[in-house]
Amino acid sequence: GRFNLQTRRVENLNMKNDRNGLRTWLEIDCRAIEKNYKIFRSLITTKTKLMAVVKSNAYGHGLVDFAKKLERLGADWFGVDSVVEGLALRREGVKAPILVLGYTLSDKFKEAADNDISITVSSFETLETLQKNHLSRPLKIHIKVDTGMHRQGFLLKDLPKVLSFLQTTSHKLQANVEGLYTHFAAAKNPAFPEYTKKQIAEFKQWRIAFKKVGFSPICHASATAGAMIFPEANFDMARIGIGFYGLWPAKEIESYFANRILLEPTLSWKTIISEIKELPKGAKIGYDLTETLQKESRIAICPIGYWHGYPRTLSSIGFVLVGGKRARILGRVSMDMISINITDIKNVKVGDEVVLIGKQKKEKITINELANLSDTSHYEFITRLNPLIKRIYI
Repeated sequence: GRFNLQTRRVENLNMKNDRNGLRTWLEIDCRAIEKNYKIFRSLITTKTKLMAVVKSNAYGHGLVDFAKKLERLGADWFGVDSVVEGLALRREGVKAPILVLGYTLSDKFKEAADNDISITVSSFETLETLQKNHLSRPLKIHIKVDTGMHRQGFLLKDLPKVLSFLQTTSHKLQANVEGLYTHFAAAKNPAFPEYTKKQIAEFKQWRIAFKKVGFSPICHASATAGAMIFPEANFDMARIGIGFYGLWPAKEIESYFANRILLEPTLSWKTIISEIKELPKGAKIGYDLTETLQKESRIAICPIGYWHGYPRTLSSIGFVLVGGKRARILGRVSMDMISINITDIKNVKVGDEVVLIGKQKKEKITINELANLSDTSHYEFITRLNPLIKRIYI
């Protein structure tokens, strides 16, 4: 309707203002966030809480803004990597419960307790340290168990000792057992469910044992892939990370849910044309002269490079979008600049917008495509986007 059109015009105007003075920026699509959020809400029962995993700067999308958007949409919990990230959310007014999924130094216990940030306990060393700490208020802890990922966590053989420790030292332990959780190692391939089913069965043993002695922890096991393929493992809470950003945990899951679930990527990355020049056939481009022009060409420079998170491995093989067409990277990706071939693209001028990730007219470049070209995963690609680049929420 007219109102929506008007709203969008105002948004576009605001975005142009936000871009003033920027040579590169990231755009985060709030409509896509909401769409993805609704998909995952519909996949879990109303009894299951939804934890939004916003660790590592919200997978490169901007920790505070992404969390605040999801809190407004109704996320029950937030998962972060460190107390530092948890404190950043608390400072910005995020009220929802927060769990630190990574390792917490004992120096941070007091700050975590004082700011109502729950921590993961995955070793006897941490349990013993908690016994010795004198905190003004008890720390909320989630016991992490290793059912087969073999990373953080207590092993099944530790179960009697863990329970004994928690029961006999409860008067000395400066902590309340709030949660119990595990992490799946291979839930991303629907064709091979056996290993995950084994992990679920082992986690259930922990859950039963904890409840039998009087603990009533929030039990959680599934991340994005688990929540989609193993609904029986959602328990009291599901931890959704990559899915909220509109990306699939693996291509196998994307194929499995094709035509049933459509996730929408939330992030676009843009820059500008900063310089244009005509070069003769035989001219060599960039450091170490790795590319020689096969014909007279028109090239453009964009002021981004591997410092911004554009991998050096995309040298000579990456693409960007200019005027709705693909322009190949020429030669080496430098620290702060790339050269691109615009010979076959008409009417390009200095200041024009360039899309590194996202859509322009009928063309698009996905994070997955760039991750594959640079021989890495889409998880690594997006989390390495420089946190100093401005994120504009549209």
